[in-house]
Amino acid sequence: MRCPKCGSVEGKVIDSRPSSDGESIRRRRECLTCEARFTTYEEVEKLDLQVMKRDGRNEPLDRNKLKTSFLKACEKRPIRIEAIEACVERVISKFESAWRKEISTQEIGAQVMEQLHTLDPVAYVRYASVYRSFKDVGEFIEEVQNLEKRRSNDPALVGQQELFNA
Repeated sequence: MRCPKCGSVEGKVIDSRPSSDGESIRRRRECLTCEARFTTYEEVEKLDLQVMKRDGRNEPLDRNKLKTSFLKACEKRPIRIEAIEACVERVISKFESAWRKEISTQEIGAQVMEQLHTLDPVAYVRYASVYRSFKDVGEFIEEVQNLEKRRSNDPALVGQQELFNA
């Protein structure tokens, strides 16, 4: 590691510990030439995920775009930003752990819907209405009915159902 003060490559590691997020290792180093101390971080190199668009184009996966889609679906809902950011992180982590470089927009949409399904039913239906391009009110009503069936069959969400019936 090159010293930021003198540029020497002669140095030693004084201390090493995981960072607070657990995603990298923080290292305190000392230059053997000028004795300057500095900190470096080491992390796993992540894949540059590419999104395959419906028209055949590819573009890099944009975390902000993904977060914006969650925010739009959750607009004016009692959902904390931390919960939304956690959903974004889970979607991206799922694709990174698959070790594939290309992901289709359909796969991304399906993952977003899966996260929204557990997060908030209204946000889920909002996203579904755009993602699935509902043609009429009947499709919208059918999706809400399917949501109700899935929610009533999910033991983790049964207690939450009372909140929506009030």
